[in-house]
Amino acid sequence: MRVRVEQTALPGIGVRHDMMTESGRRLGVVSHRNGRRDLVLYDPDDPDGCAADIALTDDEAAALADILGASLILGQLSGLREQAAGLLTEQIAIPASSTYVNRPMGDAKVRSRTSASIVAVLRAGEVIVSPPPTFRFAAGDVVVVVGNRQGLDGVSAIFADDDPTG
Repeated sequence: MRVRVEQTALPGIGVRHDMMTESGRRLGVVSHRNGRRDLVLYDPDDPDGCAADIALTDDEAAALADILGASLILGQLSGLREQAAGLLTEQIAIPASSTYVNRPMGDAKVRSRTSASIVAVLRAGEVIVSPPPTFRFAAGDVVVVVGNRQGLDGVSAIFADDDPTG
């Protein structure tokens, strides 16, 4: 099902984007000219009435977008897993003792060494989707990895510093 998003200019304010959920709830985002964003949930009994209005800072809006994007990706990967035998997803924590702490993701060469891919990193409640090779790992990061069992085990070994392919 294709979701229809309506855009409405709000003179003197900014622009509003609205959508209707499959369950019949209407929600929107008001982007003010000054950069502020409001997440709006409309009253189900009054389509013009607001049931909730949450002001979001730039960082909060970006975090919400990351969360929604990551959950969408993980949901799609879950669906793919059901369709593709042997394709697995796993969350792997990076221990403080790993030699990759404070180093760029590219240094680990995960894909070339294991054929598995890091699709996201979870850090302190934040989701970093598709981190670039320059992304630096921190102790306690949790990487979301996609691959076969052997590849996932290889990624675990890389971050635990006991990878035989070294």
